[in-house]
Amino acid sequence: MQWNLSDDRPIYLQLMETITLAIASGTLPAGSRLPSVRDLAAEAGVNPNTMQRALAELERTGLLYSQRTAGRFVTDRAEQITEKRKELAMEQIHIFLSSMKDMGYTAEETVELIRQAIKEG
Repeated sequence: MQWNLSDDRPIYLQLMETITLAIASGTLPAGSRLPSVRDLAAEAGVNPNTMQRALAELERTGLLYSQRTAGRFVTDRAEQITEKRKELAMEQIHIFLSSMKDMGYTAEETVELIRQAIKEG
């Protein structure tokens, strides 16, 4: 996973976002086992307590679950992952549309620019 962490927002939220994106993109497949908290924290360069907090929050959302002696796993509920993926995409679309509106483009002009970009590959 790419851990691009910055000081402008809480680290545990950024960890959650990175792991969520990895799940939504399939980098962490449904049902797969996560590395230990210590291993993930070392990989990300953060305190294990911070990583633990992020993973606990992801468990609350249902994207992860724990098995006492086996560790943490990505949910195997494909519909939940699909819904999270769609939610992430919609967030990006809203950000993009807001930026286009700020530049003075109408919705129709934005759609036309998107069509043109798709044709160009």
